[in-house]
Amino acid sequence: MFFYASKIIWFVIQPSTLLLLLFVLGLLLYRMGRTRAGIRVLVAAVAIYAIGGLSPLATAMMLSLEWPYSAPSVKDIKRLDGIIVLGGMLDPYLSSKRGEIALNDAAERLTETAALAYRFPQARIVFAGGDSSVLYRSTSEASFAEQFFTQIGIDPARITLESRSRNTWENAVFTKKLINPKPAERWLLVTSASHMRRAMGCFRAADFDVTPWPVDFRTSGPEDLLVLPPGPSDAWNRIDTVTREWIGYIAYALTGRLK
Repeated sequence: MFFYASKIIWFVIQPSTLLLLLFVLGLLLYRMGRTRAGIRVLVAAVAIYAIGGLSPLATAMMLSLEWPYSAPSVKDIKRLDGIIVLGGMLDPYLSSKRGEIALNDAAERLTETAALAYRFPQARIVFAGGDSSVLYRSTSEASFAEQFFTQIGIDPARITLESRSRNTWENAVFTKKLINPKPAERWLLVTSASHMRRAMGCFRAADFDVTPWPVDFRTSGPEDLLVLPPGPSDAWNRIDTVTREWIGYIAYALTGRLK
C-alpha cells in the first residue's frame, strides 16, 4: 500500500505537475469570465516557471542533497567484499520491447559499478531493483543489469540479483536478507548522489553498514550557483528530482524507515 500511495501522491504533487495545474486553473478562470483572476494566475504560473527554470534555484536545491557526500579514494580501499548498486538507471519496459538494454540519465550507477568490479575482482556485485512500474508489468531491472554485466565480461558467479524491491527501503531490507553480510565485511553502496541521503538512512535502519559511493552528480560544487542552468526543462527536472527526494526522506523518516 505504501508503494502505490507514494507513486500516486507524487504524480499529483510534483512541482512540474502543480505548475501545469496552476496554468490550467488560470485558463479556466479566464474562460469562466473571471478575466482578472485568470490573468493573475497565468502570470503567476509564467513567473514561477521563469524563476525556477532560469535562476540558480534548481542548482541550490540539488547541492543540498549532493554536497554532503563524496566517494572515498579508491587507493584507500585495501579490501572490498562487495558492491551494491541500486536500480533506477534502466527502463525494463523499453528494454524488453526493443530487445536491448535501455539506460537513462542515471546510467553511471551501472557503469561505475562495472569499473569497480574490474578494479576489485574478488568483490561480489549485488544489484537491487525489481519492477517499480505502476501502469504496466515488465521484467525486473535486475535481469537486464545481469545481462549488462555478463556482456562486458564479468563472471556471472560474482553477480547476485535482488529483484523483488520496488523502493529504497525494500532495496535495503531485501538486500541484507539476501546476502546476510558479516560484521567485518566492507560493502560499497552505489547510487546517485542526490539519492544517497535517503539510501544511507534506509541501510542504517536495516542495520547494514555500507560505505557510500555516490555517482551521477548533477553539480560540480557551489560555484555552479554563479552559472545559469542549461535551460528551463533541465532546471525543472532537477527541481522535481530534489523535491521527490526530500518528500521521500520525510515520509520514510515519519514511518520509521530511516536511521
